Amino acid sequence: MRVAHIIKVTRISGAERHLLFLLEGLRKRGIDARLIILVERDRPMDEMAAAAEQRNIPITRLRIYRDNDVTLLWRLRRALRESKPAIVHTHLIHAELFGYVAAKAARVPAIVSSRHLDDAFRYRARWRRINRRMWRLIDGGIAISEAMKQFAIEIEAAPAEKIHVVHYGMEYKWLSDEAIAATRQGLRQELKLPADAQILGMACRLVEQKGIPYALEALRRIRSDWPRANLVIAGDGAKGAELQRLASKLGVADRVFWLGWRPDAADLMAAFDVYLLPSLSEGFGLVLLEAMSRRVPIIASKVGAIPEIVVDGETGVLVEARDVAGLTQAMTRLLQDRALRKYMGLLGAARLEEHFSVERMVAGTIAVYEKVQE
Repeated sequence: MRVAHIIKVTRISGAERHLLFLLEGLRKRGIDARLIILVERDRPMDEMAAAAEQRNIPITRLRIYRDNDVTLLWRLRRALRESKPAIVHTHLIHAELFGYVAAKAARVPAIVSSRHLDDAFRYRARWRRINRRMWRLIDGGIAISEAMKQFAIEIEAAPAEKIHVVHYGMEYKWLSDEAIAATRQGLRQELKLPADAQILGMACRLVEQKGIPYALEALRRIRSDWPRANLVIAGDGAKGAELQRLASKLGVADRVFWLGWRPDAADLMAAFDVYLLPSLSEGFGLVLLEAMSRRVPIIASKVGAIPEIVVDGETGVLVEARDVAGLTQAMTRLLQDRALRKYMGLLGAARLEEHFSVERMVAGTIAVYEKVQE
């Protein structure tokens, strides 16, 4: 079975990392999975191409010149006619809009679409109408969480019988206690922090969705009681300068370290005492699985798919979105109890191994492929 996955890529983030894990796993199971990425003129995404080639995933790059680039339809149709997939599998809005039409024009037998994000624009009346029509073209849908399945049904009018939940899975390597200790020491030395400094860490885009202002305000509230507590943020984004000004305004600039985008962000998590994700919305949160693979307890918002990943009181602490008081209380609870942090980290690692493996993700995806070919 040959399957062509289509996605627009401007950076390697959660959906893109998920695809690399998925396609490699599919190919190991005998599925001829291929990747078509839509790239902007000034972002050829060489790093995505290199990552795919490293995993022996055939990849094609097609340039998209603007959001309504009609020429892309014909170029995409040509690529599909040449590769002759049995299924086209789309990811995110550009792939949906162009992929559905191109797949029909190329007479691809079946179309599968994944829902990764409950983007704000999808709630607008115009997009609800568009998505309602597009679901008529889709033979099968995959939601990355129960929350995303409900979103697709309630907001996009997706037929419930067409959409199936397949959680993200990820590859991971267990680190020894010695390796974790070395990572902890290394990050503290890099930031010129004492060896006993406590680190609340984030690895995310610097955008409104991630709720970073609430983490900064919570840090302000615990500052005097927890003089060894620091906030380390790995990532970049449109709100970077604004967030740094806010940290200064709140008087916590000396306790916040902005690392920028780091290719080693997943490894850095081993140095965190607690992982923070106070998001306002979250389709899944692959980064949570990365934190769990490093045996780090989590404080996160009770939004989207997060409660499907983090078990409140067992693998971390969940709070309401925008609840600074709750976030402050959770920080205090974990910072003061090292044994609890270790216990939650170990439970998180066990949960990752049991529920979020690549093998489960691949098997669930293949089941959807087989269903649409019946």
